[in-house]
Amino acid sequence: MSELLNAANTEHITTQQPIAAKLELDNPTQWLSGGFIALFVGLALFDDKLLSSIVNTGFAWSVQVFGPYWQILLLLTFLISLFLAVGRTGHVKLGNLDKPEMSSFQWLSIILCTLLAGGGVFWAAAEPIAHFVSPPPLYGPQENTNQTAINALSQSFMHWGFLAWAILGTLTAIVLTHLHYDKGLPLKPRTLLYPILGERALKGMTGATVDACCIVAVAAGTIGPIGFLGLQVSYALNALFDLPDNFTTQFIIILLAIAMYTLSALSGLNRGIQILSRYNIILAVGLMVYILVVGPTHFIINGYLQGVGTMLDSFIPMATYRGDEGWLSWWTVFFWGWFLGYGPMMAIFITRISRGRTIRQLVLAVAVAAPLITCFWFTIVGGSGLAFEIADPGSVSKAFEGFNLPASLLAITQQLPMPLLTSILFLVLTSIFIVTTGDSMTYTISMVVSGKAEPNAFIRTFWGVMMGLTAIMLISLGSGGVSALQSFIVITAVPVSLILLPSLWNAPQLAIKMAKAQGL
Repeated sequence: MSELLNAANTEHITTQQPIAAKLELDNPTQWLSGGFIALFVGLALFDDKLLSSIVNTGFAWSVQVFGPYWQILLLLTFLISLFLAVGRTGHVKLGNLDKPEMSSFQWLSIILCTLLAGGGVFWAAAEPIAHFVSPPPLYGPQENTNQTAINALSQSFMHWGFLAWAILGTLTAIVLTHLHYDKGLPLKPRTLLYPILGERALKGMTGATVDACCIVAVAAGTIGPIGFLGLQVSYALNALFDLPDNFTTQFIIILLAIAMYTLSALSGLNRGIQILSRYNIILAVGLMVYILVVGPTHFIINGYLQGVGTMLDSFIPMATYRGDEGWLSWWTVFFWGWFLGYGPMMAIFITRISRGRTIRQLVLAVAVAAPLITCFWFTIVGGSGLAFEIADPGSVSKAFEGFNLPASLLAITQQLPMPLLTSILFLVLTSIFIVTTGDSMTYTISMVVSGKAEPNAFIRTFWGVMMGLTAIMLISLGSGGVSALQSFIVITAVPVSLILLPSLWNAPQLAIKMAKAQGL
């Protein structure tokens, strides 16, 4: 009888774990990352002007000191990953698995939804018109209006193309896949430094600090789009249905988004994230086909071909341009900082879903196919806006005045046939894109904190809710809170870019090692 009671008590203790333990509050990574974000929000609420001053100073220093390094880092990452893909190392199978765990369509859908969603929907409408109204300094003003539009698309393609995607999961994913699945090391950002620091990278405060830096960077990069979602949908509901465009509406929208992506993250990688990604890609393809047929078809096709051609022709000059540092800090270097912040966590996510793929498949999907699809998406949305602007000057640019991202998207959809339905579908698409980013990043952060492939529900819920509430608090402060976060994203890229650097030489070494082991 006493043995039965002891067994029952033991089971009760196991199932009734303290909430503090379930939230990993004894984990240095958790309180370092969570505490830093809480400090940022607390300072924003206490004195947003002081926060803006600190962040702006850090932003200016980051882009001036690290901007050139980031440009070189992204360019080398892309070129080295291509070299590994075309050589014999391209046949190396990753993850110690003969057959991929999911179909190619599901795999590419998750990659596209997760990486493009961080802002691609907002910027696809806004960035081309921004470069059209104020031409990039590398190109300068053109007498030919069509050429100005092509240059605007080309510059947008550079920011959301090959270099941006390559840093998010090519060389780093190769390193992590080998060290995790072949060597049994933890699937955490700290593992990227193992080839240099050895066991020191995996233990103690060194490893915890590395992980925390990467979590803060990706959380900041995800909080921004969640906040933008509230602003975008609120603005559109006001324009379409005359609902109030105020904080209350934005608050409700973000609460619904929190509920959706947290529930999706709780359902796991093979359910919620896969299902949302698959249906969202279908909706995105449907909208692309619809706009291609009923929109400015001729301009879209010509714009895509000429835009990609111009980008390739000016690829190295654009990638290494340093002529106007002020312009760079708010365009190229800002985007590079944003994408770098996502780098280690996206590498973990891609590693998790890419077992059984070859290096060639990984590089071609992430660094070639996905960028070309992204460029076509930008041409469909932003290219249509440019065509409308050329045909009727001011029809898009007036809405965009004051850098109004939500208005630029609506100005484009309102000029298409069935404007109300098209606008609603774009809002649905935008919402699901952000939800897929929210759930995949919630899942990945929780996995890094807990060290488990399937983190417990408490830790997933904590990070999902925390990111959403942070977005709500920052937009409650108005444009100042969101601007501070945007600048802060670039600052977080400084330590993260140093964590990514060793992959430039570690990935080729490990790829050659795996090729020999697999008899290639």
